[in-house]
Amino acid sequence: MMSRPPSASGSHTSPATAPAKESVERVRKHFVLDTNVLLHNPQSIFKFEEHEVVIPLAVLEELDTFKKNNDEKGRNARQVIRALDRLRANGHLFEGVVWNEQGGSVRVQRLKAAASYDLDLEIVDNRIIGVAHALHAQGVRAIFVSKDINARVKCDSIGVPAEDFESDRIDANWLNTGFITARVPRALIDDLYSERQLPIARIEAVPGALPELSDDEGGEKMTLLPNHFISLVDDADPSHTGLARRLSDTMHIIPITGPRKPVYGVIARNVQQTMALDLLLDDEIKLVTLIGPAGTGKTLLAIAAGMQKVFKEERFDKLLVARPIMPLGRDIGYLPGDKDEKLAMWMQPIFDNIAYLLSTRGGHGGSEPDSKTTEQRIDQLVATRKLVLEPITYIRGRSIPHQFIIVDEAQNLSPHEVKTIVSRVGDGTKIVLCGDVGQIDNPYLDAASNGLSHLIERMKGHKIAGHVTLSKTERSELASIAAEML
Repeated sequence: MMSRPPSASGSHTSPATAPAKESVERVRKHFVLDTNVLLHNPQSIFKFEEHEVVIPLAVLEELDTFKKNNDEKGRNARQVIRALDRLRANGHLFEGVVWNEQGGSVRVQRLKAAASYDLDLEIVDNRIIGVAHALHAQGVRAIFVSKDINARVKCDSIGVPAEDFESDRIDANWLNTGFITARVPRALIDDLYSERQLPIARIEAVPGALPELSDDEGGEKMTLLPNHFISLVDDADPSHTGLARRLSDTMHIIPITGPRKPVYGVIARNVQQTMALDLLLDDEIKLVTLIGPAGTGKTLLAIAAGMQKVFKEERFDKLLVARPIMPLGRDIGYLPGDKDEKLAMWMQPIFDNIAYLLSTRGGHGGSEPDSKTTEQRIDQLVATRKLVLEPITYIRGRSIPHQFIIVDEAQNLSPHEVKTIVSRVGDGTKIVLCGDVGQIDNPYLDAASNGLSHLIERMKGHKIAGHVTLSKTERSELASIAAEML
C-alpha cells in the first residue's frame, strides 16, 4: 500500500482540538493521477483516504478517447467518467468535492502554463505532469502518481515527487509458493503413509522442523495453510522423503502420491508437477493458480487435467480456454476472417498443447477412431462445443456454470480484470489461472502489480483455492538451459 500520513478521523473538532486539525491539514497531500492509473484501476480516485486527488483536465481528454473502446480500458474509462459525474452532483469539480468523512476530495485542474516549465506542452503527458509541477511550485505537497516509468523519471528530473500506484501491489519476493519443506524424524513420514493422515501439531512439535519467516516478519515459524503442500524430509536420511497436503480447513495433512495412471498421457516429472496435478484433479478445489517460467508445464498440466475431467470423467460440460490478447513484440495488425479465424493466431499455443495431448505421442487414450488426424479431433471437439477457445474479452458479463476454465498468460491481466474473470465463475465451475510473473508484456504491470500475483496473495488459505509455483523446466534440455542461462 502507498504510505499515508495519520488519518484525519475523529472529525468532531472543537476549539481545544483546533491545533490537531491544523497538524492534519499540514500533512494533507495532493496526488496528481495519470491517465494510466485510472485505466488500471477505476476505483483509484477513492484510494487516498484523507488526501486530495487531482485529475488534470488533459486526463479527462484522454479518457474521452478511450471511453468508446469495447475493451477493459474502455470500460474503466467509462466507469471513471461516471464516478466523476456522480461527484459533480455534490459540488464543482474544479473547486474539489469531498467524498468521505476523513476529508478526502477529488478535484479537476487545468494547466496554467508557467515560464519555468521546461517540458514541451504540445505533448499530452507533459501537460499532465505540468499540473503536478505547478502545484509543487506553489508549495503544495504534490505527488505525481503514474504507472508510466518514464513519466515518473521526467517528474523527478524537474524536482516533482513521483510514485507508482501501489494500492494493489504485492511483495513479489515473498509471493506464496504453495508449499514448504520440513525436516522431521523418520517415524513421522512412516506414520503419514501408514495412517494416511498426520496431525499438523506433530510436525509443529518438532524443534526446528518448520522454516522461519524473515527477520522483517519477526522470525516466526511458517504455518501450513489450507491446501498448501509440505515436503517432509528425514532429518537422518535426506533421501527418505514424503509429500503431503493440508486437507482443506482441517488440522491434518494427507499423503500425496500423484495419479496412478497418466492424465491424458501426461505424468508428473517432478514434485511440483505432482502438487499441481493433485490440485487440478481435486473437484473440491474450485480455484487453482500456477506460476513458473517457460517450460515448467503449467499450461500443459492444466489442459491435460481439463481434458481428463471434461472428455473422460465428464465432470464438467465443457473445457473453456481463454487468453488475453497481448502480443509479444510488435503487433501484426488487423487479421482477416471471422472471430474464430482471427482467434486462431492468438490461441496457437493452446492448439499446440491440445494437439500433443490428442496425438499418439501425447497418449490421448480416447475412443476416437485412429483414422482421424489430430486436427480432425480438435475440429470435432470445437464443433460439438466440448472445447471452447475464447479471448478474455468475451468472458466479461457472463455467468459460466459447470465448466473447466483455463486462463493462460494471466500475468498480463490487471487485478481488476482478474476479479472480473473469477467473478464470472458459476455453480459447479473450476477455474485455473496460469502465467509467468517474470514475463509480462503489459507495459503498465510488473511482478508486484499484476492480477495473477494479486489473486495468489489474496486467495491463499481459502479452503477452495490452491496454488503451486513451478520452477523446474521440463520442456526440453535446451529450454531448461535457456531458462537458467538467459
